[in-house]
Amino acid sequence: MSLQAHVRVAFGAFSLDAEVCVDDDELCVLVGPNGAGKTTFLRALSGLLPLDDGCVRIAGDVVDNPRDDVFVPPEGRSIGVVFQDSLLFPHMTVLENVAFGLRARAVRRPQARARALEWLERIGLADRRDDRPGTLSGGQAQRVALARALAPEPALLLLDEPLAALDVQHRASVRRELRELLAGFHGARILVTHDAVDALTLADRIMILEEGRITQVGTADNIAARPRSAYVADLVGVNLFHGTATGQTIRLTGGATLTVAEHHDGPVLAVVAPSAVVLHETAPAGTARNVWPGVIVGLERYGDRVRVRVDGALPIVADVTAEAISALGLRVDSRVWAAVKATEIAVFPS
Repeated sequence: MSLQAHVRVAFGAFSLDAEVCVDDDELCVLVGPNGAGKTTFLRALSGLLPLDDGCVRIAGDVVDNPRDDVFVPPEGRSIGVVFQDSLLFPHMTVLENVAFGLRARAVRRPQARARALEWLERIGLADRRDDRPGTLSGGQAQRVALARALAPEPALLLLDEPLAALDVQHRASVRRELRELLAGFHGARILVTHDAVDALTLADRIMILEEGRITQVGTADNIAARPRSAYVADLVGVNLFHGTATGQTIRLTGGATLTVAEHHDGPVLAVVAPSAVVLHETAPAGTARNVWPGVIVGLERYGDRVRVRVDGALPIVADVTAEAISALGLRVDSRVWAAVKATEIAVFPS
């Protein structure tokens, strides 16, 4: 177990009390609404914020335990951190940035530079080694930041919304590269994000943090099947489809097709929010470009809404009001038609 942590920190009326364990080779994605305490949690793990109570153990070493008067500063912890805006050192070259963590751990300069160059070759930026960070694109800067964090081979990698500052095109490509790079990293990993696609496509486990408490932990399928709050339902309930786009048509892995509003080409992810799915008793005559029949296989109520799982040529999840369920007389085994407008489908390169 690379990380065992019980983090207890208080700020005025807000208190964070979260306990997590993360194995080697495991990527846990931490998600939660604004103000839930996600960044505070990472700051405590990294040593930027001492605990009020609890204990943090990384790779078997206790690095923070107030009761035993143990506190190891950030530079003494086997961690790597990637921030939202990369935070590369502007006065250093790209190569010097990647070598920085190694030099901080007393690796001799020639060896540190050689290993840094190996990482730059892995991320495809060896030709930019002598450039300053200010000349890089946002996606390139995040790749350099990730290489800097991974080069010292830490026991724990913390990623604080590393894709949030990127546009859609760069976000998709860096997400793909992140997945590939992390496949070769054998320590524990925690990634903070607000993005459901990041969570669904990257996580081994998802941890939900709400109001300073871990409220739910599990795989994306586990959490989507039994959301414990409206926030969780909104987050992991998105319909995510893999396919290949040609113009405005996406042929999905299972053989079904979707029509979207904009032109795309190549492998893509298509995302449909459950709230964008409209259910009808009979085939609708409206303007929706995507319409197909199905059978309801699940009804799960949370708050004033009901999550409806529809099986058919394109299995999909819809969120409707309890009043709509009653008005339409819907139940398990009811036959329905699902409709989604082309403009309601978000498409990302995969």
